[in-house]
Amino acid sequence: MNIIEVSNKAHQQEFLLLPVRLYKNDPHWIRPLDSDIEKVFDPKKNKYFQHGKAIRWILQNSQGDTIGRVAAFVNEKTVMKDNEQPTGGMGFFECIQDQSAAFLLFDTCKQWLQAQGMEAMDGPINFGERDNWWGLLVEGFDEPNYGMNYHFPYYKDFFEAYGFQPYFNQYTYRRIIHEPVIPLVEHRANKIFADKNYTFEHLQMKYLAKYAEDFRTIYNKAWVKHAGVKEMSKEQATNIIKQMKPVLDETIVYFAYYKGEPVAFYVQILDMNQALRYMNGKTDLLGKLKYLWVRYVKGFTRIIGVAFGVVPEHQGKGVEMAIVKSYAKVAHVPNYKYKIMDMKWIGDFNPKMMRVAEHVGGKIHRKHITYRKLFDESRPFKRSPIID
Repeated sequence: MNIIEVSNKAHQQEFLLLPVRLYKNDPHWIRPLDSDIEKVFDPKKNKYFQHGKAIRWILQNSQGDTIGRVAAFVNEKTVMKDNEQPTGGMGFFECIQDQSAAFLLFDTCKQWLQAQGMEAMDGPINFGERDNWWGLLVEGFDEPNYGMNYHFPYYKDFFEAYGFQPYFNQYTYRRIIHEPVIPLVEHRANKIFADKNYTFEHLQMKYLAKYAEDFRTIYNKAWVKHAGVKEMSKEQATNIIKQMKPVLDETIVYFAYYKGEPVAFYVQILDMNQALRYMNGKTDLLGKLKYLWVRYVKGFTRIIGVAFGVVPEHQGKGVEMAIVKSYAKVAHVPNYKYKIMDMKWIGDFNPKMMRVAEHVGGKIHRKHITYRKLFDESRPFKRSPIID
């Protein structure tokens, strides 16, 4: 077997096409956009190269057939975050069902990371934000959500046989939209509705700039207190909303206000994977036409809850229940077009958010694991610290 660093267009194509060949008979796998994968490894498009580095390889057999791929990353901002040892990452792992091939890919990552001064590696993860390509799928092998990893079940055996241990579990909660909200939600929402200082409304596209600013206000109050989270600028908020426009439906994004001031948001988007199923990884003219066909003719039936935020002074009062109930009033009508809502994964290091997901009627539907491999296995292994 021969490990080859991806260094030209032919290698890039092999990196992209290996999963297409591996999963060709799997009805659930959906080919991600080639551009989404490639921008991870493009220093001009991925800001993480400003404080890190990435490398990727393909693995070929003696006949020259590609049988595996993997990437490794170092993010200088996170190598010591909550870690007792410098920790890098590996991801985008795909491999035929051959443990020796898998171990060769893992060894290649380990050796490269050791050369960068790392003493452990997390994987499979992304060289970017945690909202995409993070964790190994171990339960819930049905059609994945946009940006989420889909894997063969045998990958779990590879990781654990090599010495990877679960660093944290990731849960995707699912809610069947037509099901009534649970009594707890109803009760707490009604208490908030009784206070006329609270108002609720869905996003309106014609006032996108206003909602971008409301989003920024809530985000900065709710998250900046956490370590490592920087305040969001007006420009950043505007860009986030603009980038989301292709998957936005104004009727599924809700804001809560108290005496006219923004205090909470509940952001849901269309699950792009329902369109990607037909696009074959391309965003060319044909791919865009297929997306428009799904959106305006076939129709999306699944949405993703991507963000839930409440400013500190209104947390614990039931505002999150009221904002969910506000959406339910719209959604609980005959023949409502959206049937399923999946929530972006929640780590078991965040029990507070897991409780919120359960309180709004979510049930665990899918499980990923982010593993960690200590290069010195004599050292004590510690799981991800719990968020208070």
